[in-house]
Amino acid sequence: MDKQLYEKELKKLQAQLVTMQAWVQETGARIVIIFEGRDAAGKGSTIKRVAEYLNPRVTRTVALPAPTERQQTEWYFQRYISHLPAAGEIVLMDRSWYNRAGVEHVMGYCTSVQYHRFLRQVPIFERLLVEDGILLLKYWFSVSDVEQENRFRSRAEDPMRRWKLSPNDVLSITKWEDYSRAKDTMFVHTDIPEAPWWEVDNEDKRRGRINMIAHLLSQVPYEEIHREEVAIPQRPPSGGYERPPREMSNHVPDVAAELEARKR
Repeated sequence: MDKQLYEKELKKLQAQLVTMQAWVQETGARIVIIFEGRDAAGKGSTIKRVAEYLNPRVTRTVALPAPTERQQTEWYFQRYISHLPAAGEIVLMDRSWYNRAGVEHVMGYCTSVQYHRFLRQVPIFERLLVEDGILLLKYWFSVSDVEQENRFRSRAEDPMRRWKLSPNDVLSITKWEDYSRAKDTMFVHTDIPEAPWWEVDNEDKRRGRINMIAHLLSQVPYEEIHREEVAIPQRPPSGGYERPPREMSNHVPDVAAELEARKR
């Protein structure tokens, strides 16, 4: 997608997300948005664009680490429940309880019994959330095997993004078909009318972000909320305050000035 067109449309959509957030705050709505997909499918970068101009106190990103030893003994959904939204909140889940149907199942981190129990329980769990009034949106980000490998190699060569490349990520190349079968089975059991899966073709990240955000906005029945303008008061006259001498404070070195001097 053309970069100029993408950036122009993205700004429009992000402005609408701000409007949507105001509606969520005003009405007390609760929204959970699940971002799932293969490693390097572009989930994180899309979440970044969704949340870029939103209030982090209202719109939270949840990306849980591997479960602790104690959490492994809990009911599987237990550690996710505490991160669900209260009234007037939006939760963006960078991966979710669907770890059990994907990574945990394929990599052998859960037993067959745990896996099949999950597939039976998750539709019930999600119907309970929806019945209680939570708007649950589930997005699966798709990418080809060739593009996934290209993104892995790009990360490996980029010191700023190398942290995003884990041993499990690399192993996903060798288990492409296993992950494909796991995803297909997951959809069969969890693509329910109350909370259907929506697939995002993210081979082109710009196009995928635009499509996903536009669809998200179409699924939320938000309206523009009128808010009183905030008046900026006049600064009152000085009351005689004098700032202490600058040399009494510790200041960070002016690296910017050094850079400017070198440029000259």
